Amino acid sequence: MSRNFYVTTPIYYVNDVPHLGHAYTTLAADVLTRYRKLKGDKVFFLTGTDEHGQKVEKAANATGETPLELADRVVKRFQSLWEKLGIDFTDFIRTTQERHKKGVSELFSRVMAKGDIYLGEYEDWYCTPCETFWTETQLIDFKCPDCNRPTEKLKEESYFFRMSKYQDALLAHIEANPDFIQPKSRRNEIISFVREGLRDLSVSRTSFTWGIPVPGNEKHVIYVWFDALANYITALGYPDETADFTDFWPADVHLIGKDILRFHAVYWPTFLMAAGLPIPRKVFAHGWWTVEGQKMSKSLQNVVEPNMLIDRYGVDAVRYFLMREVPFGLDGDFSHAAMVHRINSDLANDLGNLLNRSTAMMNKYFGGVVEEPGEFTGTDLAYREKTETLAGLLDSCLDDLAFSKALQVIWEVISAGNKYIDETAPWTLAKDPAQRGRLATVMYCILESQRVVFHLLFPFMPDTCRKGLSYLGWEEPVSERGIAWGGLRPGTKTAKAEPLFPRIEEKGE
Repeated sequence: MSRNFYVTTPIYYVNDVPHLGHAYTTLAADVLTRYRKLKGDKVFFLTGTDEHGQKVEKAANATGETPLELADRVVKRFQSLWEKLGIDFTDFIRTTQERHKKGVSELFSRVMAKGDIYLGEYEDWYCTPCETFWTETQLIDFKCPDCNRPTEKLKEESYFFRMSKYQDALLAHIEANPDFIQPKSRRNEIISFVREGLRDLSVSRTSFTWGIPVPGNEKHVIYVWFDALANYITALGYPDETADFTDFWPADVHLIGKDILRFHAVYWPTFLMAAGLPIPRKVFAHGWWTVEGQKMSKSLQNVVEPNMLIDRYGVDAVRYFLMREVPFGLDGDFSHAAMVHRINSDLANDLGNLLNRSTAMMNKYFGGVVEEPGEFTGTDLAYREKTETLAGLLDSCLDDLAFSKALQVIWEVISAGNKYIDETAPWTLAKDPAQRGRLATVMYCILESQRVVFHLLFPFMPDTCRKGLSYLGWEEPVSERGIAWGGLRPGTKTAKAEPLFPRIEEKGE
């Protein structure tokens, strides 16, 4: 039965250059989206850019642009990368859009009308790059504990959100909903943070002007995180009761990097509680990527640029590597050697070679035309059963956001295909005209299993799977119908496949 599914990425800071971490989160959301659509669900996938705040204002001043001119120019970096990476988003929100500003102003007004936002004075240590205030005890040598940059003491009039009021309610919600914060290690981290005591949160600034004004007091700008987090509802039409808002809120999953977990698992739910709105079902914080064992940094000149990776290895190889190499939720390490190894071993040897050898045999023995299979033997039935159980295993893996495990179980069926060919030896059957019926059955099983595999692999590698299915003579769009065994009709014309992934020569070969 189909259902509505809402998945989001963070909105990326427009002052950043898109890097591997941005691509990783967005790709995970894309795989989930494509898989849900494949299963017949109605999906809303939101991504976008965060374009307000002091950093953007400072950067624009430095380049002689207005903040909006800077945002208009650099937002294209993200939009063009998502196109190149094959990201199938429903909507791309920018915090400078009128629909967003309207929703943020209304959210702020509603929380204020409830008495949960009040005017006071704020004095603390401020980190401009992180746009975060810290107490002196949280600083490390008077530097920001998150980014290790210098902080400055600021004192200004500020509106405050009564976050402390929602401490017990948030804790109760986390404890009653074990899946709300994932993975478990991150959940424990947030529980301990909340138990230490929530302070009221400063939710406005007067030291700069680039942002959404506080309703009724325009010398204040709404704090960039209150503004940014609201994108998840403003994109659905909030405050209006649109069909999208009714159908898709609360979100099924917010996919984020672990560095912004507190904003999503503490600030955001308490804002929503104050506004009388439902809380997202799940916040999943994935790990960080290092490069050759070192943290990515401009000074080390080791920042992995996704456009370069795609140009070098191809879009589907990059998609596969990022989803396969590391269990989602753990930190991962990128190296070109690991990338080349995955391409040669998994994509060229396993996936590509199975398609090449089977379509070549089909062409040689049957002129490429699928014949009616005969009776299945125990070997055939075991191979068929392994293929048919794959869809259920994938459901379970992707419900848990276990992308790497999902690919692992798909590869078990691909490996079973190569083993099945070796066991049934079609080349031996082809020598005996009396075995033609048996040969037709064997070839049918080999091709049909791959047809199912290409359907289930489609969310991860869409271009490759379309190509693979075309060699197998499948002319329909990829859909849930194609997952069931038996879709390959006798009389279908297949074609001898070209290599899906040519091997890359490794250093030292």
